[in-house]
Amino acid sequence: MKINIGLIKLVLLTILVGVLFSFTKNRNKQRKITAIDVEFIDENSPFITLNKVNKLLIQNEENVTNMAKETLVLSEMELRLQENPMVRDAQVFVTVNGVLGARIEQRNPIARVTGSPDFYLDADGTKMPLSPVYTARVPLMTGTSNTYFAEVTPLLLAINEDVFMQRSVVGLNVEKDGEITLKVRKHNFIVRFGKPEEIKKKFQNFKAFYQKTKQDSTLYSYELIDLRFGNQVVATKK
Repeated sequence: MKINIGLIKLVLLTILVGVLFSFTKNRNKQRKITAIDVEFIDENSPFITLNKVNKLLIQNEENVTNMAKETLVLSEMELRLQENPMVRDAQVFVTVNGVLGARIEQRNPIARVTGSPDFYLDADGTKMPLSPVYTARVPLMTGTSNTYFAEVTPLLLAINEDVFMQRSVVGLNVEKDGEITLKVRKHNFIVRFGKPEEIKKKFQNFKAFYQKTKQDSTLYSYELIDLRFGNQVVATKK
């Protein structure tokens, strides 16, 4: 019987590779975690501390270097982070060097709502508690805003994306019928915005009125600016 040397070599090589792979895999599982690396991928200042993130990751372990990689359940770590009211999304992973990594996207507050207690409204249109470590500079919402989150959110997002409006608007009041009035920085006049409809057109009308009256020095003589009537701005003097 003729022996196929090539086939024998191939079988032996396959077995060797399998043994080495198994050895490497088991050794990798036993490797200790060397450090934690947390990255906030959003542009907001941290609403949650690194110490809090570390505690959510390692829970009752006193030292991260005491943890073996095989003991980690990454999906549970991600869930603990995602359940934190300041976190919108989180991804947890372990590098080949034994670093426990977490990429965190925080929730994005776009308004502070008066209540008992106050809370934020985030970019997804949901409630977000105030942070004990950082206060966001966002417009203050008053009135019956709790019943109009879905309607008001597009307006707040538009304000946040418009440089002029973001710098100008410091407050919103939502009335019982859903009508909205705006409070503008450094000015005593009230801006009646109406329902959050035709937002861009109303922004354009307000900015045009603002620039014109500022140039002719009449801006401070008004007490009410009404944007509810299509292409025209109705203004009432003091």
